[in-house]
Amino acid sequence: MTTDVRAIFNRIAPVYDEFNDRLSFGQHRIWKQMAVKWSEAKKGDTCIDLCCGSGDIALHVAQRVGKTGKVYGVDFSTNLLEAAKGRSLYQYPNHQIAWVEADVLNLPFDNNHFDGATMGYGLRNVTDIPRCLQELYRVLKPGAKAAILDFHRPYNQLFRSFQEWYLANIVVPLATEMGLKDEYAYISPSLDRFPQGQDQVKLALAVGFVDVTHYPIANGMMGMLVVSKL
Repeated sequence: MTTDVRAIFNRIAPVYDEFNDRLSFGQHRIWKQMAVKWSEAKKGDTCIDLCCGSGDIALHVAQRVGKTGKVYGVDFSTNLLEAAKGRSLYQYPNHQIAWVEADVLNLPFDNNHFDGATMGYGLRNVTDIPRCLQELYRVLKPGAKAAILDFHRPYNQLFRSFQEWYLANIVVPLATEMGLKDEYAYISPSLDRFPQGQDQVKLALAVGFVDVTHYPIANGMMGMLVVSKL
């Protein structure tokens, strides 16, 4: 990820959760729980949540793996990691949760280390998607699954037009009121660059994943890439 993108996420950290709630009408919480479910994390597992932000998904994983499991939340934003750490100490003080500042293109973990993985709204922002998927493949144990949630451009032109209108007329003006216009104006161009669902499937297969499926969500405006490692 670039230094500019890192700066964006550091700046939006104080309002990150509130803004996501308002933009998705709270639906992002349901979609994140879906990601945790599809990762098949279970009691005692060691799991990783990439681009963990303020910790939503990682904390759901922690609840699922229990006190005998361990969760690593990885992000490159110091401010978001601080917010995540504060939440975890309050909500799950007795769980094993580690917050790691690192680049998802160069993860500081051994091969075959994790039983499962999640990633929410991060893949779209990395500078090298194949490299990110390759690193994810490397650190997962054989038999592990990962679920990757993100925004997408819908294939359907009607929903695509609605998404473009919503971003331009709702998201950016709301962000402008909060002094964050530039930070949220990047979403639309990032969607234009982001591979569509079936292209993501091809990228995941190319690095070695099997049983790769992309599930459209919210009329294709969101999507979940679910992958397995042999």
